Amino acid sequence: MKWHKRMLTLLQKQGDKKVALCVDTSTNEVPKMLINNIVKLFEQLKPDTLLVQADFKIRSITPIKSDTIKYYSHGKSSYTLVLEWAQEEKLDTLFYITDVTGFIPEEMDTVDFDLYWLVPDDFIPHVPFGKVIKVA
Repeated sequence: MKWHKRMLTLLQKQGDKKVALCVDTSTNEVPKMLINNIVKLFEQLKPDTLLVQADFKIRSITPIKSDTIKYYSHGKSSYTLVLEWAQEEKLDTLFYITDVTGFIPEEMDTVDFDLYWLVPDDFIPHVPFGKVIKVA
């Protein structure tokens, strides 16, 4: 699994950078064990990471902890609020676990931080900016 090594390298390079991990909670049909393992990796390697839980709105922003994620079954997600929050917070890096099927406004064509879409699926959709890492 190449993504493990890539994630390890990316996290080790973060150093003192301001980092957040967002989990798309818009569906309860997700590989929860995989997502919890990713969160645990952040917990161990970058414990000052903020954990953002969001779907069509930001549900919570907390210190990283893998057993605190709550999923919903409505299937609606929008990335706008999280991306705007990340810019306001002057994040250096945002990692976003999602299938990338949510809403991104057309006028938003770039962000001022490093963005990694962590996709826990075999289908990798096009992203308008940032880099995709398949974690399936």
